[in-house]
Amino acid sequence: MEAGIVGLPNVGKSTLFNALTNAGVLAANYPFATIEPNVGVVPIPDPRLGIISGFIKTQKVIPAALRLVDIAGIVRGASTGEGLGNKFLSHIREVDAVLHVVRCFANLPGGEEVTHVDGGVDPIRDIETIETELILADLQTIDAALPKAERAVKSGEKENVARLSVLRKLAPMLNDAQPARGVIKDLTDPEEIRAVKSLGMLSAKSVLYVANVDETDPHGQGEMAMKVRARAKQEGMQVVPVCAKIESELSSLSDGEKREMLLAYGMEEPALAALARAAYTLLGLQSYYTAGEKEVRAWTVPVGATAPQAAGVIHTDFERGFIRAEIYSVADLQQFKGEKAIKDAGKMRVEGKGYVMQDADICHFLFNT
Repeated sequence: MEAGIVGLPNVGKSTLFNALTNAGVLAANYPFATIEPNVGVVPIPDPRLGIISGFIKTQKVIPAALRLVDIAGIVRGASTGEGLGNKFLSHIREVDAVLHVVRCFANLPGGEEVTHVDGGVDPIRDIETIETELILADLQTIDAALPKAERAVKSGEKENVARLSVLRKLAPMLNDAQPARGVIKDLTDPEEIRAVKSLGMLSAKSVLYVANVDETDPHGQGEMAMKVRARAKQEGMQVVPVCAKIESELSSLSDGEKREMLLAYGMEEPALAALARAAYTLLGLQSYYTAGEKEVRAWTVPVGATAPQAAGVIHTDFERGFIRAEIYSVADLQQFKGEKAIKDAGKMRVEGKGYVMQDADICHFLFNT
């Protein structure tokens, strides 16, 4: 599972990506500074790892990680090939969710001008530009697929019937400039859900808005950021305010210097920590933990994963030979201070193959190879 960082040129995508991945390289101030998508792996800040390692002494602590793709800037007309648009849109098609970076600053401190492709900063116009290009690209997909689907439905096979049904639901909404996710959220038929996934609709992807603010507004309370917040609320989306410039500087500091800088801006933690966690949730992911003398580790599973599937994340043999899992929670560990006390209190649960994993489960898997 991976998320793509998307936006117009010069909104701070690459600066943000580099800060997230600790690359420490500022983006060039011109369109298409990123041509091929850069891929990075970002650790998910997780205070529960500190809690676990506080009670279970271990040699190392390993957080969960998120894959991010830095996708080059999309311009008006991308759906018809402007600015290498078709290539960039194909990169979006391959990710599972979108982090839409929206510029909410005028110029850099000191008056340094950052060129805007449309001549001036307007976050709502910018959001609509990107969304329009995704919708137009989806319309092209629908227009190409409909004639084939109408021919294929004559076979009467249920997957063909479902595909045509979905296409006919999507077409009017897209033609009305509404994103595909408006249709998809209401689908209940399993065949239609499978059919729509196979179409790879760009405007169906979950979106997290990243309001790239300036240093005077690190909490995103300024006029432009508030417009993005209002838009997101209307759409049922989330917003994370980030000052890419601050985050870039923080990523290169020592822990002591970082604490001083955060204090100066009235921040409890880098905004990127909140962004990484929000992106993790956006992708429908959660963490469970294994804990022992060698390591305390967070493992990533989709929400709804069963215990055998979670075991398979560690090793495929664990899933094939799964017998049962011994499970307790981080809250149990905080209350009882150790695994023996958890067992003595009857809080160590034994779960079988049908158990659905919960966020913050701590697990011991029993398996037979």
